[in-house]
Amino acid sequence: MRLYIFSNLKLNHMKKLTLLFTLLIACTTAFAQLNKEQCIAEWTRAKAYTKAYLDAMPADGYAFKATPEVRSFAQQMLHLAGDNYVFGAGATGKTAAADLTDVEKKVTPTKEAVTKTVLDSYDYVIAAIKAIPANELNKEVSFFNMKSTTALLLSKGFEHQTHHRGQTTVYLRLKGVKPPDEMLF
Repeated sequence: MRLYIFSNLKLNHMKKLTLLFTLLIACTTAFAQLNKEQCIAEWTRAKAYTKAYLDAMPADGYAFKATPEVRSFAQQMLHLAGDNYVFGAGATGKTAAADLTDVEKKVTPTKEAVTKTVLDSYDYVIAAIKAIPANELNKEVSFFNMKSTTALLLSKGFEHQTHHRGQTTVYLRLKGVKPPDEMLF
């Protein structure tokens, strides 16, 4: 009887894991299949959501690190910005200028400078998407010696910025700041 219960629990666990992985793959694929206008709208929403995070952190919190080994709040946001440039350039098939992709090391980590840099990086991606002909979203592009479609590359960039913005939730909470409400729509 114990063996049956254990194997039944194990089977249910495997079914749940399979469902979870299927959903994760479907979500990434679904983003990659958005049309141009939807893609622009999602990046515009992400920009507003990130701005709410930048606004929420007090100026003295930009140098804050959750632990000594991790990036500061400013460094997290600047890393996000640098990779927005990388993914935006990759989606257009262009090479981003080094001064755009290396912002984490080059921008003064003040609230004003970080906010400007991060918001400019979203504008760069949004402009890049606007410049891509709608019928070329599924065009194959090279990215760091890999092949991808333009749309999939934009979805990976979107996932990246979401990940780093999400990490800063902990920074805000540790500084006693309530993170911005979710902006799913």
